[in-house]
Amino acid sequence: MLAIKNISFTLEGRKLIDSSTVTIPSGHKVGIVGRNGAGKTTLFKLIRGEWVLDEGEIEIPRGARIGGIAQEVPSGPESLISVVLAADVERTDLLAEAETATDPTRISDIYMRLADIEAHSAEARAASILHGLGFDNDAQQRPCSDYSGGWRMRVALAAVLFSQPDFLLLDEPTNYLDLEGSIWLENYLTKYPHTVLIISHDKALLNRSVTQILHLDQQRLTLYTGNYDTFENTRRAKLEQMVAQKKKQDAQREHMQSYIDRFRYKASKAKQAQSRIKALERMGTLAPIVGDHVTPFNFPEPEELSPPIIRLENASVGYDGTTILRNLDLRIDQDDRIALLGANGQGKSTFAKLLADRLTVMGGSKYASSKLRVGFFAQHQVDELELDETPIQHIHRLRPKELAGRIRSRLAAGGMNADIVDTKVGRLSGGQKARLSLLIATIDAPHLIILDEPTNHLDIQSREALVAALTEYTGAVILVSHDQSLVELVADRLWLVKNGNVTPYTEDMDAYRKMLLSERGGLPKSEKKKQKGKRPKKVSKEKLREEVATCEERVTKLQGMRDKLDQKMAEPGFYDGEAAAISMWQKKHVEVTDGLERAETLWMDALEKLEARG
Repeated sequence: MLAIKNISFTLEGRKLIDSSTVTIPSGHKVGIVGRNGAGKTTLFKLIRGEWVLDEGEIEIPRGARIGGIAQEVPSGPESLISVVLAADVERTDLLAEAETATDPTRISDIYMRLADIEAHSAEARAASILHGLGFDNDAQQRPCSDYSGGWRMRVALAAVLFSQPDFLLLDEPTNYLDLEGSIWLENYLTKYPHTVLIISHDKALLNRSVTQILHLDQQRLTLYTGNYDTFENTRRAKLEQMVAQKKKQDAQREHMQSYIDRFRYKASKAKQAQSRIKALERMGTLAPIVGDHVTPFNFPEPEELSPPIIRLENASVGYDGTTILRNLDLRIDQDDRIALLGANGQGKSTFAKLLADRLTVMGGSKYASSKLRVGFFAQHQVDELELDETPIQHIHRLRPKELAGRIRSRLAAGGMNADIVDTKVGRLSGGQKARLSLLIATIDAPHLIILDEPTNHLDIQSREALVAALTEYTGAVILVSHDQSLVELVADRLWLVKNGNVTPYTEDMDAYRKMLLSERGGLPKSEKKKQKGKRPKKVSKEKLREEVATCEERVTKLQGMRDKLDQKMAEPGFYDGEAAAISMWQKKHVEVTDGLERAETLWMDALEKLEARG
């Protein structure tokens, strides 16, 4: 259980949490939501003990492990699978100790504990997690240094999932996953055996993976039962009730104040007026209702072009003479809303660059309207803004002849108010930077907007505002996003980028989700095909001899462990001790005896195989 008791915390003179109390039972899955800057990540730091509370306390069970994605992502020569396996420190330490231990009792304890934590299945579990996050068998054997930062963050996520802490703290984990990885993660979290706290603005993830929502709003923590949609409905009803109460109280106050103003100086009514003054003072004033208003996005409208605006005929595209995509026969019209599906590395970005004229066709043809303007928003562009310049300076560089007033109007239409436009970009929030990048991408009123992960820095309300703007926008949209809600609300067509081609996907997102989980739930399809109907390889005599020797060694060690346990339990006065201690030794004896029986069976099987080979 996680008990948050009357906590308060102030950061740099700004109070983020004030007198909040929440209890989260063990094993619950909780989504943490709130506006950007509300203090959600700060709450994680407080739970981990990195920062000290002003007041109150946070209690977790003694010995409980708290885990989150490491700040220092792996980048050395170790293979991905090795990095993930090493994340289970207890297993790693036990295996190392088993190599050198000589005390039979300690050896027994080691192997019993390894059995308890299912160490025998560790490599298969680690491989399954990595596969779910997009790494096939070959990729798992490559060193971490071969991968970019975003991919290494996936390895760090795989490592913490594999280590299975008692309290799993995840802060926007889908920001460095593709749609396919996000779908796998949401399914994995529903089966996670311990407590999960996840900060996320991904509504699909919060609807499918959590059973409670912890809302941080106006410095208070409030726990709601249910997924995100349930939370939204409950909170909306609560706000409507509060608005009605405020309206009713304001009417009562106005009526009483009117009476006081009319009769407080009239002798015959003075007492009644005084009693109403006292009643008015006792009534107090309900706080104003603060909603989740967010500044809308506004995309300039392009003129209409004759369809199609882009047509590809048997086109191919790639880099440095290497073809990535081929046989592209597609068309895009100005009213299209198309989402690109497909795992990272399949060519979605390559296809987007082809549409944006950042790559040229290597074969076949690409036809585009002579007047076509394309706006391109890529997630890395947010990080490429000039940190020492203001938003006004960014737009002035693009529109050097425009007056400052016109530039300010542009920024205001993009949701950047007066106190932001003169602030250096380095001091802006991620959401504000994203708004600036979107404004830059659409400044020419493009006929086609290509959006590559546009929501990474946006809170839920801003994502809803983006959906509204794209709905009103009169140009075409090509969308690449891990946000399933955004895909489902914006796209009316799905294209699958896979195996070097881009083809229309005729099913819906639910069907794609099921297909993906089927593929990533176990071995990759290629591995299943390899194994299906394949005869087991013939084992050499030398291998069989090694197996017999290994089995014999295991039997000898377990026999020694059982003899030591027999000796311990035969000591005088053994059964006069504490019941718990007696029970523990009896349990060890049963487990070692069972293990010995299994080991002897394996030994006999290995001997029979060797004898059968002559």
